[in-house]
Amino acid sequence: MHLPFDRWRDAWSGARQGLLLGVAALVLITPPPGLLTHRTAVTPNGLSALPALPVSVREPDFSGHEASVDVWMVAGWVASSADNGHLPFALLDKRDARLFVFDGQARVIGSSPVLLGAAVGDDSVAGIGNRPIASVRPEERTTPAGRFVSAPGKNASGEQVVWVDYDAAVSMHRVRPVDPRERRLERLASPDPAQRRISYGCINVPVAFFDSVVWPVLGAGRGIVYVLPEDRDARQVFAGLDRPRALASKVTLRVGL
Repeated sequence: MHLPFDRWRDAWSGARQGLLLGVAALVLITPPPGLLTHRTAVTPNGLSALPALPVSVREPDFSGHEASVDVWMVAGWVASSADNGHLPFALLDKRDARLFVFDGQARVIGSSPVLLGAAVGDDSVAGIGNRPIASVRPEERTTPAGRFVSAPGKNASGEQVVWVDYDAAVSMHRVRPVDPRERRLERLASPDPAQRRISYGCINVPVAFFDSVVWPVLGAGRGIVYVLPEDRDARQVFAGLDRPRALASKVTLRVGL
């Protein structure tokens, strides 16, 4: 079959344009070699998909638990830097009197209101761990801020505790309503964080939360406890803390809601 020259020229021009567009599309959808990893995802129908791309910033998984900006910031730093050494860890938000417990992969296991030291402050008095509890003055009853390597153990009464700062005698333990006048159980149930400031410095945890979350996670061995400050900025307490850019926008969005 012979075509007139004009029609042959038009057909060739169209075919060439289609070929060029196809090559351009192939170039655009092919990722640079440096972005590919050795992991291969499998689609539901069993066909291999493109290799998964590396994640530059790990994010903590709060699983719907509400948290302050400072908690998000510190958890994001821990997750992205692996400051916890992949050990389980806890974050204590003193301003909100709330405890968050995470596994080694920065996934939250649970959160709960807790009781804290009655006095506002981020430092323990030197030598306080060696003094009789009756000699601790009201202004000295602080829960210290900082990064602590925790360990399970028992106190002088033989009860299970998670030691946070052994030298300062600060531990995490089940709430003990020893003195009815303190109304510790009622304070623990209060939505007002100020009402949950009553202890000598230890972190009093609801019995059910201690038994189901704290002890199974932090009672099995070493962990890390991050106690957020209330008088200072978190960056002054945790060396190297910096809000990851990818997490910062998400935090702002959540706070805006």
